[in-house]
Amino acid sequence: MKKIIFTDKAPAPIGPYNQAVLVGNTLYTSGQIALNPETMELVLDDIETETKQVMENMKAVLEAANMTFDNVVKTTIFIMNMGDFSRINSVYGSYFDEKIAPARETVQVAGLPKGVNVEISMIAEK
Repeated sequence: MKKIIFTDKAPAPIGPYNQAVLVGNTLYTSGQIALNPETMELVLDDIETETKQVMENMKAVLEAANMTFDNVVKTTIFIMNMGDFSRINSVYGSYFDEKIAPARETVQVAGLPKGVNVEISMIAEK
């Protein structure tokens, strides 16, 4: 049976989806972008700040499911410009213990919601 995960500490969905769905012990998150959950305004000062907001949003979703980044087994990162990869990777990496970091793919895309530069989704396991 699936359980819908929602927290007001992450941006509310802006379409027909949920922040995350828990099935058994596996959590499937929707992609997070750099929306400030309090104002629903984008945080696009620079790519590091944008990535940090994405990761803080994801942290809130994980916490709502009683998980942490240590529970994450797979991530997908969508970026607009592969030239930003190292800067995104630096911020992203600061949230994980490298010894138990998840599997991941990073894909450059032609466009992302609201014109953002990075979107990240995750799968986590209890």
